[in-house]
Amino acid sequence: MEEEEEASKPALPDAFLDFLKENGLDPSIYSESHSTPRYIRLKPGLEARIEEIEAEIKWKLEEVEWLPGFYALPPDVQIANSNAYREGKIYGIDAASGAAVSALDISAGDHVLDLCAAPACRTMLQKYALGNRCRLFVADGTNFSLIPRRVHSDPKSCESALEENLTFKEWTSRRPWKERKQAARIRKSDAVRSGNQLPDLIYYGCHSGVVGLTKSELYQTFRDDEYLSYGYDKVLVDAECTHDGSIKHVQKFEQWGWETLQRRVLDAERSDSLTVLQLKLLTNGFRLLKAGGILVYSTCSLTVAQNEDVVKQFLEGHPCAELQVIDAAENWPCKNGRVPNTLRFDPLTSKTSGLFVAKFSKLTI
Repeated sequence: MEEEEEASKPALPDAFLDFLKENGLDPSIYSESHSTPRYIRLKPGLEARIEEIEAEIKWKLEEVEWLPGFYALPPDVQIANSNAYREGKIYGIDAASGAAVSALDISAGDHVLDLCAAPACRTMLQKYALGNRCRLFVADGTNFSLIPRRVHSDPKSCESALEENLTFKEWTSRRPWKERKQAARIRKSDAVRSGNQLPDLIYYGCHSGVVGLTKSELYQTFRDDEYLSYGYDKVLVDAECTHDGSIKHVQKFEQWGWETLQRRVLDAERSDSLTVLQLKLLTNGFRLLKAGGILVYSTCSLTVAQNEDVVKQFLEGHPCAELQVIDAAENWPCKNGRVPNTLRFDPLTSKTSGLFVAKFSKLTI
């Protein structure tokens, strides 16, 4: 039995083992996928339908005691073909990622910005019918600048209003051809004038504050100090990274070839460019935060450079940022990071994928 288990472990290349040693990581975490559960989240409001959902996926759900709304399944249980999944009753998300979101302590009425949302976000909002109060942009997260609520600006001249007026109507994925052409023309004109492409609004809910706005009202700009009053209550910066904390992702390199891992994870130039990007994303997310607001920075990397080093560099340049204790983490199965008040999840300790989490508040100085 022991020999069979040893044979099932991935034969990690020496360069990757050196990489793990440099970051104080135990290579055995990459052999734990066979015992790391699959996690799902139940759509809010469906708590009374657990037995029905269990019948659909043909397995009894195990409640994750330390994270409300989350359930664990054996890693080999498939959910994609079940009615529960197709109908948006459940969706797959690792418990560590759920913990990072819960660290924001979101309350009713909060304006929340997910600065690094995945391209599939629109599909998920529509599938799970959770997007009534959401708006989704395709934009560069390092310079995104739109505020969460409508603020009336100074009246424009009649000529300017006529040129820029594009009133947003109820959302439809099939906008009339003339409207799409007009919007494309305006975006192109703006890009030529400013040298920058405006964020592309690709989805908005009926209660997102967009319906009835003109294009000029939606895209108005503000001074940095105005974000202290009009910024977001909560910001999530789940930054792009090397994904080395994702055990299943690393194991794919066995099929893709370890040369690909060298290029995507171990290459020093790529790693340096990522840490620059991560710091820019964290900095801009914090800029958009209102005074007293909360920001959570996370990555699915376990490296020091992409986590603690980015946090320390950010704090050095932002005296109004303060790392906060994550109160809920008292019951979480995770370790402390190398910077006080930061946390790390990993397959050995947490039975989750790898994740780093840091929580900041914005002080008024």
